[in-house]
Amino acid sequence: MASSFKAKVQKMGGFLSGMVMPNIGALIAWGIITALFIPTGYFPNEKMNELVGPTLKFLIPLLFGYTGGHTVYGRRGAVAGTLATIGVVIGSEATMMIGGMVMGPLGAWIIKQFDKLLEGRVKPGLEMLVDNFSMGIIGALMMIAGFSVITPLFAGITNILTVGVNFAIDHSILPFTPIFVVPGQVLFLNNAINHGIFTPLAIEQAAQTGKSILYLVEANGGNWAGLVLAFMCFGKGMAKKSAPGAAIIHIIGGIGEVSFPYALIKPITILGPICGSIAALFILVPDHGRWRSSSSISWINHCLGNYVTERKAVRQPGRICHSRDRIVRYRCILP
Repeated sequence: MASSFKAKVQKMGGFLSGMVMPNIGALIAWGIITALFIPTGYFPNEKMNELVGPTLKFLIPLLFGYTGGHTVYGRRGAVAGTLATIGVVIGSEATMMIGGMVMGPLGAWIIKQFDKLLEGRVKPGLEMLVDNFSMGIIGALMMIAGFSVITPLFAGITNILTVGVNFAIDHSILPFTPIFVVPGQVLFLNNAINHGIFTPLAIEQAAQTGKSILYLVEANGGNWAGLVLAFMCFGKGMAKKSAPGAAIIHIIGGIGEVSFPYALIKPITILGPICGSIAALFILVPDHGRWRSSSSISWINHCLGNYVTERKAVRQPGRICHSRDRIVRYRCILP
């Protein structure tokens, strides 16, 4: 029984890998544009920045849906998968990459079953008409279903994650919040978690103390960098070949979305980012690790920026400061 379960998990991982791996290049392309041209990027450009949002919201999920649909039922399945995916993309404010990975194969499977039902029952000469109209009708129904269902579904998931995070914060067990945060990141709800849960609480805390560790819970990308580097060193096939590019974009550009799909390739690897984030918070909580603001640039550059700010504060007269040698390990006490 255990071997059967393991085989099913591996099969699922292989299926997810088949959807993710062909589209890693698109994620890296988006990551490069984001790292370069967003307002806090290396070469801010308002016009080029217009590419960032639509690419992440529309193109990437549709590619996932198309690839998943093609895997299930060829080109016809790819079209059905894309139609099903666009409904969930438009119906949700969050990035729907996971929606594409679910709706793409589902849409292809539905059209495949419909074609099997009509096999041998369509009169000669009417095949094209039946194929096109069946795709149109079923595709429209899937778009409506995705649009109507996905918003409350993901709102429910976000609410569950919010309850878990708030419970950990209220009971002073902040280091265990990654148990809820990391699975949300794999579902590409990272922005909803960071800006919808942690940032408002961190702003309130920073207004009182000048800094907050809550900025570091979701935005600290060290755990995901470790996962991508592990695939780069120990992975196989396309995952190993694509990991170096993803690592560069993630570490230098701060684009975590290029790293999340690697946990879908081999689902058990999600334990690595969870444990890594828990370990980091266990170090940072007693050691007063804090950020002054939310990060929209590379997390490592943001850490360095905070460190440099603190080093400059040490030299300012009239202030009693203490600064240690490790990044994000600092305190500054005003007299």
